Amino acid sequence: MNIFDIIGPVMIGPSSSHTAGAVRLGRVVNKILDGEKPERVTITLSGSFARTYKGHGTDRALLAGILGFHSWDAEIRDALEIARESGLNYEFVARDLPNAHPNTAAIHWLLPGGETGSVVGASVGGGNIRVDEVNGLRVDFNGDYSTILIIHLDRPGVIADVTQLMRTKYPDANIANFRLSRRERGGESIMTIEIDGAATEGMAIDLREVNNVISALVIKRL
Repeated sequence: MNIFDIIGPVMIGPSSSHTAGAVRLGRVVNKILDGEKPERVTITLSGSFARTYKGHGTDRALLAGILGFHSWDAEIRDALEIARESGLNYEFVARDLPNAHPNTAAIHWLLPGGETGSVVGASVGGGNIRVDEVNGLRVDFNGDYSTILIIHLDRPGVIADVTQLMRTKYPDANIANFRLSRRERGGESIMTIEIDGAATEGMAIDLREVNNVISALVIKRL
């Protein structure tokens, strides 16, 4: 157990769940976009997030994370203004999502080039988070590890090819957790691989060359 699991995270704001956890959810988007600034974000808030987000600063916290700030950065207080000044258009929608954790946010973004994406996740207490969906595919990670998301066709041997490449070319990247999700047999699937230690962009480049891999994304530890 980490000492911060007991005393709580280093943070700006009134609530570890509604503020610090919300920053971390926003930072997932920031890591996925890897420095590219979205043109617009629409954030759907569910459960207690929807009912208390203004008082607890959840709106500021989510935007601060998307902009790349940490839970302890003073800029959280001014995140709405910073977003506007940077040209980031945003909208918050309060709507309960079915079967969702009480502190859930669904973040959809639009990039200047027209590309879109989404993250759905929850703040589960003490500043900790759980990411449930990326671009509509089911995942399950918390940002405590460097995470690799691999979208691929559901074909025999793909998992073996991916893990073999990691074993031979990145032997120090020990796999801590592995999960697989697919919409249907033979369709698109997603591997979620959490690793000990640091992940590099070179890892994603190599994994994209594996047969039947559509895309590979490295999300560095939050």
